[in-house]
Amino acid sequence: QVQLVESGGGLVQPGGSLRLSCAASGITFGRYAMNWYRQAPGKERELVAAITSTTGTTNYADSVKGRFTISRDNAKNTVYLQMNSLKPEDTAVYYCNAVSRITTFQAWGQGTQVTVSS
Repeated sequence: QVQLVESGGGLVQPGGSLRLSCAASGITFGRYAMNWYRQAPGKERELVAAITSTTGTTNYADSVKGRFTISRDNAKNTVYLQMNSLKPEDTAVYYCNAVSRITTFQAWGQGTQVTVSS
């Protein structure tokens, strides 16, 4: 059974930092590109950051470049999202997503709430 379990969300003041984690099970983690998406109330889900399965190449949405860092630890089957200099507009539910580089299979986590407010 494939599971993606996010953790690390919470309430933080503007300018603060959070580190999200996503632990994967039931997949061969090293064969999956990993992504972080977010969805704010009333808005569509958007891709925030991505990291490839083999080279570890990363990509970011323009709105988070220079503030967020995605990384992965294949030995721990875990992907991270370090979020610095958080802004109120970063408030959203953050979702982990795994996409196979071999098939069309993908999986989603249940999401973790991030709230940036003073």
